[in-house]
Amino acid sequence: MRRKDDTLRATLLNLAQDIADTEGIDAVNIRLIAKRAGIATGTIYNYFSNKEEILLALTEEYWKQALLEMRTEIVAGSFWEQLQEIFYFLKVRIEQSAGKLMNSLGNVGLIGQEYMVSMQSELEAALIQRMEQDADVRRDIWNETFTKEQFVRFIMVNLTVLLKTQVSDITFFIIIVKRIIY
Repeated sequence: MRRKDDTLRATLLNLAQDIADTEGIDAVNIRLIAKRAGIATGTIYNYFSNKEEILLALTEEYWKQALLEMRTEIVAGSFWEQLQEIFYFLKVRIEQSAGKLMNSLGNVGLIGQEYMVSMQSELEAALIQRMEQDADVRRDIWNETFTKEQFVRFIMVNLTVLLKTQVSDITFFIIIVKRIIY
């Protein structure tokens, strides 16, 4: 069996992303990617089982890049202000191609769910770190039943709902967060 070439895999993903960006998610297919790459259709199957796996890989790459960008773009001083910035950062990403990609993942099932849990865990860890860096957050509120991890999970659930419902103003949510931890 021939060894997989990471450069070719990246090229295939870049071509798939170009197709998605210019012609739409529905236009992404293995034959078109192979044609644009100048390779046999069968070669793509050495890297991806089907179109859904390609779309999942695109989504994964997109969110990895978004989380990296978020580390440098979210610069507010307080945790609650950072939450506002994070919300609007994610909102813009979802309104761009991320939302279309995520909606196209209906058939990836368990693998897609596992990936999204992994990305959510990364974001939760980043939120805990950001909260710990805010000197104004009360330190006396945490205990065995009210932990930072549970609070951040509460934040994530609510941010997800707010993003899914396309709310434009999260002032009420921010007030709740402030009243709890400040």
